[in-house]
Amino acid sequence: MKKNVGNPDRLIRILLALALVVWAWFAGMGSILGVVLLVVAVVLVVTASISFCPLYLPFGLSTRGHTKN
Repeated sequence: MKKNVGNPDRLIRILLALALVVWAWFAGMGSILGVVLLVVAVVLVVTASISFCPLYLPFGLSTRGHTKN
């Protein structure tokens, strides 16, 4: 699994996840909307923490800078 999520992308994902958790709180954690928002927030945090987004693969996208080996 090759990393394809750069640091700016990771920060955006984490901030968006926090916003979704707040939105879920106001929507009601037990409501359908609240649960969907929490699931999306968890996915964003997981992809940010492992620096890998499977949706980038089919498109050949990467937000990581070029690194020297």
